[in-house]
Amino acid sequence: MYLADAIKLKHLLLKQIDKLLEEVERVAFIELEKDEPLPTIQSRSLEDIEVELEAIRCDMRRLDRLVCEANLHTVIETNDGPLPLVEAMEFAVQLRAQARMYQDLAERPKREFQTGYGEGSSVIKHALYDPELYRLKARDVEKRANRIASAIEAANHRTEIEFDASRYM
Repeated sequence: MYLADAIKLKHLLLKQIDKLLEEVERVAFIELEKDEPLPTIQSRSLEDIEVELEAIRCDMRRLDRLVCEANLHTVIETNDGPLPLVEAMEFAVQLRAQARMYQDLAERPKREFQTGYGEGSSVIKHALYDPELYRLKARDVEKRANRIASAIEAANHRTEIEFDASRYM
């Protein structure tokens, strides 16, 4: 299975675990009037659900380990050199944060009049940088992040892991 499919499968397994936990609540308890007899047993017992839940959790742990290993061993090429996927993902996040900071600086005026500093005084806040330069820097850093994200996505669709997903897909 490809790494991209494994990531989707992890989300599917988490949803299945949530549904089984909800089912536990439905089959573990019953509300009856004081002298009402117990009804016949439900179609699935609490034990049946526990067995299924444990099997999914075991597969989830194995899948998580395989994804982590693939993220560590799969390397992508970037303008900053080769990076394992795990590092490239964090680098893309950091670049996007840097681009947001640059964009925030770019949107600030070069000169800004401030009010409220006492009677009759006027204060001007001056940017000690060129906002246009930071607009361009924001665009460049965002492009770098997008290139890395595209390389990560491509690697996710070519990297294979050994996991039998036939029970779930």
